[in-house]
Amino acid sequence: MNTNPFALRPARRRQPDGAAPRPARRLSFIGAGALVAVGYMDPGNWATALAGGASYGYQLLGVVLLSSLTAMLLQWVAARVGVVSGRDLARLCRERYSRRVAFALWIASEIAIIACDVAEVVGSAVALQMLLGVSLTVGVLMSAVSTFAMLALQRHGHRTLETFVVTLILFVGMCFVVELALAQPDWHAALAGTVPDPRIIRDAGMLWLAAGILGATVMPHNLYLHSALVKDAVPDSNDAEIARVLRGVSIGTFSALSVAFLINAALLIMSAAVFHAHGHYDVTDLADAHALIAPLVGTHWAGILFAAALLACGMNATVTGTLAGQVVMEGFLRLKMPRWQRALLTRGLAIGPALVAVALFGPHGSNQLLVASQVVLSLQLPLAVVPLVRFAADTQLMRDWRVKRWPLGLAWLSAGAIIALNGALVWQVAVGR
Repeated sequence: MNTNPFALRPARRRQPDGAAPRPARRLSFIGAGALVAVGYMDPGNWATALAGGASYGYQLLGVVLLSSLTAMLLQWVAARVGVVSGRDLARLCRERYSRRVAFALWIASEIAIIACDVAEVVGSAVALQMLLGVSLTVGVLMSAVSTFAMLALQRHGHRTLETFVVTLILFVGMCFVVELALAQPDWHAALAGTVPDPRIIRDAGMLWLAAGILGATVMPHNLYLHSALVKDAVPDSNDAEIARVLRGVSIGTFSALSVAFLINAALLIMSAAVFHAHGHYDVTDLADAHALIAPLVGTHWAGILFAAALLACGMNATVTGTLAGQVVMEGFLRLKMPRWQRALLTRGLAIGPALVAVALFGPHGSNQLLVASQVVLSLQLPLAVVPLVRFAADTQLMRDWRVKRWPLGLAWLSAGAIIALNGALVWQVAVGR
């Protein structure tokens, strides 16, 4: 029995071979892509993009672009594995690795989920402080409650939640259209910034933010989640049906993640145009950014839209974290837990670090925790990517649908680049540079 409320449902009546997917099926593909994409627009992305734009202008825009392209490729691979094998990545790891290795991978994935949830809690708390004037401590507790409010929408059907998520994504996109119009960025400099700067490897500050951008963009638990969302999309092994589903899933994945890239790029471009261009190179905190953006662009609406979009992203990301936690727990441990209990567990583990950060650093220390949480995600990423690519290339598992030739080469190249970036980061931290 399928216990995943977000999985793509197979059609009750089979369509003739060669027929196009029904509109309802297309909406399912888009909904699954949107649920994955919200994880790429969480407050952790805001922290790394704002810090990168303020400190280095448009120079890290190439990292955002390459990270987004890597995310699209790896999410496409994860979806393909889920559709063809009928199993999610966590379950495949449990079945094909030793118990000890599978347990270690589960621990790593849980650490990544908690790190991501910390970012969502802190980011949402900052947004609530901006909009309502509450303290960060109260904001942290209110953000925890928002998780259960989002999950309550499932009582009206999973389509209702998907529609709400897509609506919030569109709202965030509209906010940034207005913000960019107000910021008036240098588009020629932004275009030049899409070419990766080799100084990233030598500059410790740029490398730290690059790793944070990578971790915020290519999230390890999203790979587990995506494979689970689509694993029940094909009712049998009919090749024509598999081909149709893979086309629909690919369109949903690339379209949703393209929107996520545009929003993340807009964040960095806005930060570069508003803060870096005016000499505010040290604006690395969300609260500082909110306080400065209105006077710099000349309207108080800039600050309101900034805070509202941040809150929308934080609320959306709660769905991804909760569902991903449920997927990895069921896949690795065969342990099923009601979604509200899983939400309570992950939020409980995230609230502690968030409250400690608020107590130690006050209203201007949140960004340190946000960026650090995204670096943790980057360090955990190879532990999900390497097994994923291995399974995707396995002829026995994937049959004629295995990933091969240039997509496989790009997937391994992405895995190698992620490992190299993390290795360079660890080396710089170890030698104290």
